[in-house]
Amino acid sequence: MKIYTKTGDKGTTGLFGGKRLPKDDLRIEAYGTVDELNAFVGTLNTAFEHEIQNDILSEIQRRLFTIGSNLASDPDKEMITPDLTAEDITELEYAMDNMEEELLPLRNFVLPGGHHAAALAHVCRTVCRRAERRVISLDRVSTVDPIIVQYLNRLSDYFFMLSRYIVHIHGAEEVAWIPRKG
Repeated sequence: MKIYTKTGDKGTTGLFGGKRLPKDDLRIEAYGTVDELNAFVGTLNTAFEHEIQNDILSEIQRRLFTIGSNLASDPDKEMITPDLTAEDITELEYAMDNMEEELLPLRNFVLPGGHHAAALAHVCRTVCRRAERRVISLDRVSTVDPIIVQYLNRLSDYFFMLSRYIVHIHGAEEVAWIPRKG
């Protein structure tokens, strides 16, 4: 089977269910940004070894595919898509609480850095925030399951906490943002 179909050569792409949309449609932007986030999460997951966090990141990738399949489905058709649950959000909160127990209280804004994997976690955080914004924009014109926005919101918090945790477990230092005195 060939990977290329040539069906998108005129600037449209197909949703699950057959409907075609312009490639710059809000729906395509939303699930495309979720897909981009998933690629960065995969990169982050290979950047450091920590069994618990690697398992969590793998699970996050599966949930991002769930979100992508939901967003890539024709909203005008009754379609069965994988579901996201409140438990998925609770698991992120639990992971953050566990990491926070080992960290000093945050006293400054921090710049992305301190460790390569921590910087990648910040990239995931910012792409996650963009995905969240795209999904919210989509929700203004086509109903989106509210749990998707909740999950992305919590997920960006997880990436921030993970960045701090990575710096901690590697014995590095967080890079505090110190504003210039003007």
